[in-house]
Amino acid sequence: MDPSAQRRLREALALALDAHGEQTRKGTAIPYSSHLLQVAGMVLEYGGSSDQAIAALLHDTLEDCEGISLESISDRFGETVARIVADCSDLLPGDTPATKSPWKDRKRHYLSTLSKADETSLLVAACDKRHNLGCLVRDLAHQGPSYLNRFSAGAEDQIWYFETILEILDGRIPPLLLLELEALVNELRVSLRSP
Repeated sequence: MDPSAQRRLREALALALDAHGEQTRKGTAIPYSSHLLQVAGMVLEYGGSSDQAIAALLHDTLEDCEGISLESISDRFGETVARIVADCSDLLPGDTPATKSPWKDRKRHYLSTLSKADETSLLVAACDKRHNLGCLVRDLAHQGPSYLNRFSAGAEDQIWYFETILEILDGRIPPLLLLELEALVNELRVSLRSP
């Protein structure tokens, strides 16, 4: 990776760490930055560019952080990064990190955006969902279905959401990443539908 890309990645990481501050993964003590670092690392492992890795570090800033705008991301990191971040956001017009539309409305909007997005954005979205889904399946295995109580969506909505993402991503992301997502969605179905 060239020095310019390294510098921009460091800047994006610093912004992400500052913006997310003391946030933790929902219902845990795990620093939220863990998710951002893992998604960015996965993007690079699957052949993503430095712009995609930067977007991975910043992909939740619009949804979760006050004072970050799409314009500020574009000004600092370029239009490609800003477009990927926008494609990976589920905020509806008028939503803010503090006041969001209902879960299903936001997810329908996100899925619609994702279905029209290019492969540059899809890789970042797929890596984000791969990490989220891996954590969800792991925690369900350890804590059981009551683990979902900390989320805005129940079992059937979670299954619907991830199955729809799989349909959108099919044939548009690296095959191994798609296989990993398919296996996790199958595990999710078994975890949530078994008696």
